[in-house]
Amino acid sequence: MNIAVIYGGMSSEHEISCLSAKTIYEALDPARYTVYPIFISKKGQWRLTKEIADYDKLSLEGLPLASILPSREEFNCVIIGETEEKIHLDAAIPVLHGKYGEDGTIQGLFELAGIPYVGCGVLASAAAMDKATTKRIVEPLSIRQAKWVVVYRQQLEDMEKICDRIESRLPYPVFVKPANAGSSVGVSQAADREELKKALQIAAEQDFKVLVEETIIGHEVECAVLGNLEVKASQVGEILAADTFYTYEAKYSNPDSKTVIADYLPKETIEEIRDDAVRIFQALDGRGLARVDFFIEKATGEVVFNEINTFPGFTSISMYPTLWKNAGMDIESLVDQLVGLGMTR
Repeated sequence: MNIAVIYGGMSSEHEISCLSAKTIYEALDPARYTVYPIFISKKGQWRLTKEIADYDKLSLEGLPLASILPSREEFNCVIIGETEEKIHLDAAIPVLHGKYGEDGTIQGLFELAGIPYVGCGVLASAAAMDKATTKRIVEPLSIRQAKWVVVYRQQLEDMEKICDRIESRLPYPVFVKPANAGSSVGVSQAADREELKKALQIAAEQDFKVLVEETIIGHEVECAVLGNLEVKASQVGEILAADTFYTYEAKYSNPDSKTVIADYLPKETIEEIRDDAVRIFQALDGRGLARVDFFIEKATGEVVFNEINTFPGFTSISMYPTLWKNAGMDIESLVDQLVGLGMTR
């Protein structure tokens, strides 16, 4: 099979995409797959690379252009080099996190080109990428979520009015997040009005829509789901963050951050999390894979839904492959299953 592994991208999670893609690339059996690594630069340039290069060492100089064609001809990818090679891709793996990759945009391109692909479709990808939209879809499921307020970038021109509205609905401290970003990029915690103003400005640099949430005092746990219409959930894992909360640096730069299997939780809590993860995935019309994140509230022990990631990290320490490895599925088998799910979808 000819497989395109598409990585990099224009989002703030560009570097993490490169790390994830390297893991997936190395898990694809060369006896079964001919892999075409296609790198997308931060400026949106598409290039074919010989392997998954480290993001800090990759130069575009001399690399042939790559193009996915919005057609259904016998070939659907062109490598524009000396020979202008035309290729039929059997499937694509969009190892892209955040905007322009995990948000339904590239999934729409694959649909136009008739290329099977790994992961959620256009609708689920777009809805899950937008944290406010996700909350509205999950709300009828009667699964507890943090209370929230949505703010738009242009509304920040009247900062005092916006702060009044937030303070009338949520107590401090609050979390302030870009509605469409991942890996905790642009996320801040605010304990008073001055911190809230700064946090709103930081989040608004990442997205035109900002989500302000009540703070849930507790610890974060995560559950991996796998499947199309028949979905299975993994065991539950816990984040041991080396920071006040799970920041971008704590996730990817601080060696003191760890992921562990949360088998100490009460059995009924674990089953509630696993059941909720599947229900949320299905409500969004998810396909293939996702990681669903929750809090366990310290005071009550209640499960609180946080967010869903439709293409979670695949680095060596990422929770999604770690949870399936704990269930007895190695990375090679996991990637094979994901390609198969993309093909059958």
